[in-house]
Amino acid sequence: MTARIALVTGASSGIGEATARKLHALGYVVYGAARRVDRMEQLAADGIRTIAMDVTDDDSLRTAVDRILSETGRIDVLVNNAGYGSYGAVEEVPLDEARYQFEVNVFGAARLIQLVLPGMRTQRSGTIVNISSMGGRIYTPLGGWYHGTKFALEALSDCLRLETKPFGVDVVVIEPGSIQTEWGDIAAGNLRKVSADGPYAKRAGAMAASMASEANARRNSPPTVIADAIAKAVTARGPRTRYTAGFAAKPLITLRRVLPDRAFDALISRVTGTAV
Repeated sequence: MTARIALVTGASSGIGEATARKLHALGYVVYGAARRVDRMEQLAADGIRTIAMDVTDDDSLRTAVDRILSETGRIDVLVNNAGYGSYGAVEEVPLDEARYQFEVNVFGAARLIQLVLPGMRTQRSGTIVNISSMGGRIYTPLGGWYHGTKFALEALSDCLRLETKPFGVDVVVIEPGSIQTEWGDIAAGNLRKVSADGPYAKRAGAMAASMASEANARRNSPPTVIADAIAKAVTARGPRTRYTAGFAAKPLITLRRVLPDRAFDALISRVTGTAV
């Protein structure tokens, strides 16, 4: 049987790295993509094919997909994992930064989908995995632009699932909870840079401290939890539309579903230490 081909973005660390390793262990030919190829040297040494990719650069995306197709003739799995968290008060985040957040978290994923779908339609098979977040179902203080991208990715995935079903292509959303990655420290740094001074400073400081706290970090789940969920999705004959995994994801999503808005506002403010 011909080996299946997988492309995993954001593979230089965290969920992307763990996913590339998991799929490789399952026998996939895996292309791990990231902006910095040097951070994927160990992946390459372990037999994973590494490829330079900037999801905000169309030429970079085209070149990467063309290379994979020229070397293997097909792409069976696309894991859209590249992303980051831009935190700060909606009033204070520069719109250029807000646009870049959407370019990375939404439009980069959408463009890769456009590039791989013709081949998947032709072969009448394939799985597109979009890494959302519990933040695509809930919200936290000072995360308007980040949550906006994840809510958008969820809606995009739902519509895409309907479009691709007649062609035998599955679309799966993965909703990680709190995971042991660089995400929290990076998001906290962005928040402090944008809103550490001014009218939102007190809440920004509390939120950044919560995101980067050692106590929270100890409770976070390892990236392999999400890699396992992705592996389950791409190997299933009929995958679920959503897989939720990782610390706090399922209980918080459930509470968001059952609580009135104001009650959830109060809950999430207490949990993040930003209650006023």
